[in-house]
Amino acid sequence: MHEMGIATEVIEIAEASIPEEMHDAKVECVNINIGRLAAVVPESLRFCFNILIENTRLAGAKLHIREIPVKAYCKDCKHEWIIDAPVFTCTQCDSGALDILSGRELDISSIEIAD
Repeated sequence: MHEMGIATEVIEIAEASIPEEMHDAKVECVNINIGRLAAVVPESLRFCFNILIENTRLAGAKLHIREIPVKAYCKDCKHEWIIDAPVFTCTQCDSGALDILSGRELDISSIEIAD
């Protein structure tokens, strides 16, 4: 389960992002973007995150996951669309000459700290 490793990295990045002068800061939420092609199971990641944050500066924090759809662009007919099935051909012209515009993301978008 690589979600455990991802959760570990998210926690380390979040802890390192807290300014030194805010040593008593409480993280309320970590917001991340996960593309549908990133091969991450959101519920597994959330489970791992919740286990690993115990006894850290993130204890009690929520993990908010925003799933990013797979968006494609056809190089032949210039059509853009959201791919929602495992078919990677253009929905307009049936071409296989595609660029994937989104759906591979795996990044922290923000960290919310209590006032």
